[in-house]
Amino acid sequence: MKPSIRAKLERLAERFDEITALMADPDVQAEQDQFRALGQEYAQIEPVVATWNRFRALDDDVEAAREMLNDGEMANLARDEIASAEAAQDALEPELLRLLLPPDPNAERNCYLEVRAGTGGAEAALFAGDLLRMYLRYADQRGWRHEAVSASEGEHGGYKEAVVRISGPGVYSRLRFEAGTHRVQRVPETESQGRVHTSACTVAVLPEVEAVEEIPIESNDLRVDTYRASGAGGQHVNKTDSAVRITHLPSGIVVECQDERSQHKNRARAMALLRARLLAQAQQAQTDAESRSRRLQVGSGDRSERIRTYNFPQNRLTDHRVNLTLYKLDEIMLGNLDQVIEPLLLEDQADQLAALMES
Repeated sequence: MKPSIRAKLERLAERFDEITALMADPDVQAEQDQFRALGQEYAQIEPVVATWNRFRALDDDVEAAREMLNDGEMANLARDEIASAEAAQDALEPELLRLLLPPDPNAERNCYLEVRAGTGGAEAALFAGDLLRMYLRYADQRGWRHEAVSASEGEHGGYKEAVVRISGPGVYSRLRFEAGTHRVQRVPETESQGRVHTSACTVAVLPEVEAVEEIPIESNDLRVDTYRASGAGGQHVNKTDSAVRITHLPSGIVVECQDERSQHKNRARAMALLRARLLAQAQQAQTDAESRSRRLQVGSGDRSERIRTYNFPQNRLTDHRVNLTLYKLDEIMLGNLDQVIEPLLLEDQADQLAALMES
C-alpha cells in the first residue's frame, strides 16, 4: 500500500478516536446539532476505520512472524503465517480503497428525469415515449415512486418532452449515468418501405435540491409605481391608477399587475409574484452546479453525440462509454436496466480509484 494512502487512513483513525471521545462528552451530547453532525461523521468513518484496524492487525501478525524467521524450528511456520497475512492484506486493500472514495453528496437524493425528442421528428418523439416507459418500469421494479411533472405530447404519439420526479433509495446514484444522447435505429411505424431510420433523444437527470426558505423583503428595498391600466375601452375602461409596478432594488427584478380593478388587489398579486421570483432566483443560485450539469448532459440532441445506441432490428443495445454490447434490447426496454447500469457504476468506481492512487 502506498505511504500516502496509509497516512490518510491513519488520520481517519485518529479522527475516529476524537469523534468517539467527543460523543461521550455530556456537554457535546447536550448540543443536539453538534451531536447529530458528529454521529453522521462517525457513521461515515466507522466502516473505513474498522477495515483499517483489521489491516493493521495483519501488519502486527507479519511483524511477529518475521521475528520467528531466525528460529530454525519455527521458520517454516513463520513463512506460512507471513504469506497468509499478506494474502489477507492484498484482499483487504481494494476494499479499503473503495471505502476511501468520497461519497457522492447527491447519491441518495430523489431526481428529476427529463426526456426530450431530438433529431428525427415524429420518430424521435415516439422513442422519447419508449425511453420514458423504460425508466418508469425500472422505477417500479426497484420500488421507487414516480410522478409526472410536465409533458408535451408528439403529434403522432410519444413526447416532444416529458419531465418526471422519481423518489426512493439511491435514485440519483443509479440513474445519473442515463444522462446524455440516446440514439435509436429502427423502422418507424410510418415507414412504408421498411427502411431503418436513425433518431435521437436526450435525457437529463437532475438531483432534487433542498428547498430554499422564502427571502424576507424589506419595504425600503421596494419602489412602487402606480399607473392606469390599459383596456379595450367602453364602460369598463379603468379611469383610476389601479395598475401596480414593483421594482425590487437589490435584485433589479420588476413585476407588475393590472388584472384587478383594485389597486390593493393588484399590489398583493404583484408582491406574491415578486416573492416567487426572488425564491426562484435563490433556488437558481443554489442549483447553478446542477444547471451546468444539465447543459452538459443534454447536449444538442444530434445523432452524433450519443452515449448509447438502441438497434431494434438486431435486438442490440450498445453503451459507447464502456464498450458494452447486449443482445437483450427487448428485455431492457421492459425496464431490466440493472445489466446496463451496473457496468457503468463499476467503471466509475474504477476511475475514482485510479485517481485516488495517482493523487
